Amino acid sequence: MTKTVVLAMDETNTLSLAAAVDPMRAANRQAGRMVFDWQFATPEGRDVSLTSGLTVPAAPLHRIDACDLLIVVAGFDLQGQSTPQLMAGLRRLAGKDTMIAAIDGGPWVVANAGLLDGQKATTHWEDLETFANNFPDVDTVNARYVAAYNRWTSGGAAPALDMMLHLISDRHSSSLARKVAASFIHNSRPAPTDPQLRHPHPNMRSTLTKRAHQLMEAHLDQPLPIHQIAKQLGQGTRTLQTHFQTEFGTTAKAHYLMLRLSEAHRLLIQTDMSLHMISLATGFGAQSSFSRAYKAHFGQSPKFARQNKSRRS
Repeated sequence: MTKTVVLAMDETNTLSLAAAVDPMRAANRQAGRMVFDWQFATPEGRDVSLTSGLTVPAAPLHRIDACDLLIVVAGFDLQGQSTPQLMAGLRRLAGKDTMIAAIDGGPWVVANAGLLDGQKATTHWEDLETFANNFPDVDTVNARYVAAYNRWTSGGAAPALDMMLHLISDRHSSSLARKVAASFIHNSRPAPTDPQLRHPHPNMRSTLTKRAHQLMEAHLDQPLPIHQIAKQLGQGTRTLQTHFQTEFGTTAKAHYLMLRLSEAHRLLIQTDMSLHMISLATGFGAQSSFSRAYKAHFGQSPKFARQNKSRRS
């Protein structure tokens, strides 16, 4: 039996928390015995509020002596919640035999405690770049989830479910994992190393455009020429352009620009990066070029957008 602690942070996504807990419940049911014995924990001695308005009753982490598996699920205000007391509590529980699984914003909290140093890890795509900049000792990768020895990390709710199925298979059996997946009618299991698409398009049916889209996302700061993307995919430029026109009703170049501007908008609203750094991070080079392109696309200047930014919900 795996003694498990599920640490829920304020403003955690409810679906991410469910993706961590419900597979363990289903595993117990399918196994006909308790293979996971879990309890909830909170950072402090007060209730935790999830983004949906649900609450997790207060259960201070410092009162827990030990566990086999520590699951950390977080959403927003990650730096603010990474208090010295919480960091000390995480390091105390992270013994050599303790496995840590961090979900959504959880990797940020665990990394703050120094528990991902020298490890490969991922986090939610919205925070990948900032995460990599803040934790240079962590090998940050764009993946759905990373199963690295006893430090597992997931990019969000859907990858967390796959990660928990992987964990059930590793700790118990692949047969039990398949039964749990079937109980959720979960038939598709993407590879953990599949990248998280930062700006997925709902109508992306073509494999060629999907692969081109992924290449574009991987090179937002230094955009690749369209002919080079086509060459890397073993296609001619005209073929690639035809696929984009059919798929999106626009050119590959226009789609690439939209990705860069969407990322720039996210950085404007959700980070404190300077306009100069944002222009570099999204491949514009000069801030003036970035400002012109941004205003043409969004109808307002980057400075105005930042002044009127709303809190990420």
